[in-house]
Amino acid sequence: MSARVVKIGGSVLSDAGWLALFAEHVLEADDRFVVVHGGGPEINALSERLGLETTWVNGRRVTSPEVLDAAQMVLSGRINKRVVAALLDAGVNAVGLSGVDGALVTARLRDGGALGRVGVLTSVNAVVLQAVLAIGATPVVSPISRGTDGGGALNVNADEVATGIARALGAPELLYVTDVPGVLDDGHALSSITAGDAAALVARGIATGGMAVKLDAARHALAGGVPLVRIGSLAILTDPEAGTAVRPGAEALV
Repeated sequence: MSARVVKIGGSVLSDAGWLALFAEHVLEADDRFVVVHGGGPEINALSERLGLETTWVNGRRVTSPEVLDAAQMVLSGRINKRVVAALLDAGVNAVGLSGVDGALVTARLRDGGALGRVGVLTSVNAVVLQAVLAIGATPVVSPISRGTDGGGALNVNADEVATGIARALGAPELLYVTDVPGVLDDGHALSSITAGDAAALVARGIATGGMAVKLDAARHALAGGVPLVRIGSLAILTDPEAGTAVRPGAEALV
């Protein structure tokens, strides 16, 4: 059983109004979804409250065991259940999971442990998701994953988890919901680009930060057989023409 995979993240995950609107779009779409969420800003806030230093290397959070504890509390606890509750309130049956549950997402240490408890996805147990989808429920997945080094859980980038799940499920579409209408070039949202365009936009510094991460993840998803990736606002859930469509193709056209 296949489903569209949608990734949500950022500060909007603490906005009850935004989550209610997201849930309404899921209900309106009347389709099968797997929702993957991040939650970086709240991890930062809790780490600060706990007196834990946040260190970054090449845009990736160094995750000590103490920071991992904070990440698990935020991602698998607070945010996961908040998203599930919003969906249930809108009339969408939802089940919260982490990558640890049922060995849903397995990962190895990134860079040999140089970043602490940060992982690189190695496998997705699609059977777990298919079982939830088969009962008519929407899986909501936290990216905290099962480590293979014997040291416990690993923190895996949520975009990476969404890509891995889309590939494992044979999803017809992977959706990255952002706070902008699409991939921007000179302030205008592009309607359609190729994987080659995505690489060029990152290389030229037009797409930076979180958008660059999403474009790199989109290219990885396309290379793994996902036929279409779209990036944009909540409208991409219900409007097939909304957002920026990223399609296979090595040639850069923009």
